[in-house]
Amino acid sequence: MPPVQPMLAKSVKGIPDPAKFDDGLSFEPKWDGFRCIVFKDGDEVELTSRNTKPLSRYFPEVVAAIREQLPDRCVLDGELFVAVGPRLEFEVLQERIHPAESRITMLAEKTPASYVAFDLLAIGDESLVDQPFSVRRARLEQELGGLTGPTYLTRTTTDAAEAEGWFEQFEGAGLDGVVAKPLGAPYQQNARTMLKIKHERTADVVLAGYRLHKTSTPERPLLGSMLLGLYSDGKLQHVGVSASFTEARRAELLQELTPLECDIADHPWGEWQEWAIANPDRVPGTQSRWSQGKDLSFTPLRPERVLEVKYDALEGRRFRHTAHFKRWRPDRDPESCTYDQLEQPVSYDLTTVLGMDAAGGGS
Repeated sequence: MPPVQPMLAKSVKGIPDPAKFDDGLSFEPKWDGFRCIVFKDGDEVELTSRNTKPLSRYFPEVVAAIREQLPDRCVLDGELFVAVGPRLEFEVLQERIHPAESRITMLAEKTPASYVAFDLLAIGDESLVDQPFSVRRARLEQELGGLTGPTYLTRTTTDAAEAEGWFEQFEGAGLDGVVAKPLGAPYQQNARTMLKIKHERTADVVLAGYRLHKTSTPERPLLGSMLLGLYSDGKLQHVGVSASFTEARRAELLQELTPLECDIADHPWGEWQEWAIANPDRVPGTQSRWSQGKDLSFTPLRPERVLEVKYDALEGRRFRHTAHFKRWRPDRDPESCTYDQLEQPVSYDLTTVLGMDAAGGGS
């Protein structure tokens, strides 16, 4: 019965060697969606998020598919995702968490979600959480073999070389990396038992402004985040933020950057100051349904400083997640920091990632 907290993963660099684990490792694609535990008892279906909040009302088409396709009584761990053409689209998935039922219904028809299962916690009256993953996976294949969507069984491999190939190829379909699971491990709620291998890259970007930290006070001002830009066709575009600093460093940075402050009218982003509305480029200071009530104002800085950041992936023309500050680059000219330096993953069709599942599941 809910609530169940999903088992978590810790980040590692590179595909781990299965020989270093007593019972070996099972590798699978890392899906870029919403983690979701499925509870099914006959026609009763409940979807819950990573933090155990209900998701069922946002994905009526997934509830209907699970009701039809899955065993009568089961508990599954998996991921909700939305595919547009050959790729996963996380931003489109985010649109589904909306208060208006009419919009949810419209989006369920226009951009329907799917569910991919990667662990079996219970079947019938039998709990499997204390069983090793090798047993859970075998039962999962037995119970879910033959699914062709919109519910799927994720593919797996015990071959580290094949997992390395997935890591390089599947990103082109919008996937997030690779997950490794010890074959002998039980299912441990909220424990970082799994291993995740994600893409990490670096880029030289222009510092264009900053926001104050939520704990900042007039007596002790603290930098919250740096606003980053890249040039495209001679214009400085907003590419993301960097925000991971200690409190002491936040105070130091604010003192260091104060001399660069300028009037918004003299800033490359000055043209945006008059229209603080949601927009596809998510320029600084604009509102979206995810930021209502937040102060998104920023202090513009003369775009004279370059920094190197670490990032995992692009989403459109922005960093998918918060970028991590590495170092200043005084040797770089800001105008030389363009999108051309960013690595673009080779296109890869999502149906190929799911192809084995459509034929009855991977191994």
